[in-house]
Amino acid sequence: MTGRDEPRPRSAYAAWRTIPTRWMDNDVYGHVNNVVYYSWFDTAVNAWLIEAGLLDLAGGRVIGLVVSTGCTYFEPLAFPAAVEAGIAVSHLGTSSVRYEVGLFAEGRERPAAQGHFVHVCVERVQRRPVPLPGAWRAGLARLVRVPAPLPAGAPGAG
Repeated sequence: MTGRDEPRPRSAYAAWRTIPTRWMDNDVYGHVNNVVYYSWFDTAVNAWLIEAGLLDLAGGRVIGLVVSTGCTYFEPLAFPAAVEAGIAVSHLGTSSVRYEVGLFAEGRERPAAQGHFVHVCVERVQRRPVPLPGAWRAGLARLVRVPAPLPAGAPGAG
């Protein structure tokens, strides 16, 4: 066992957002710098939360703080490619949620990278954990998927 995550197919994700790459995303090696991938994770998940009416940036009582994150890279992405970010929820806790995010070059079945991050729901002012509000739990439940790798021998598998 290598300890390296296996790539997950598009079917492992429940919601999608297309994100354009920018010229400034490329580094001196000619591909998107690793730090940009984490920005895409944030963009995909938080845009979904806002569009679902769950996250109110200006005045919501509850916000999510990232407490854990990770990423596995399979192949490079580079400007001017569009990135398709798939998101799913793999765990809903009392006050936390674990998101899985796959980053795919437009139209590809194999992810260029995949990662996760954990939000802990906190009260905006005190920054203390609070239970996930009922609306958040119901909305996030629509994204729950069990992560599964691409089957051996499938196009794009390991």
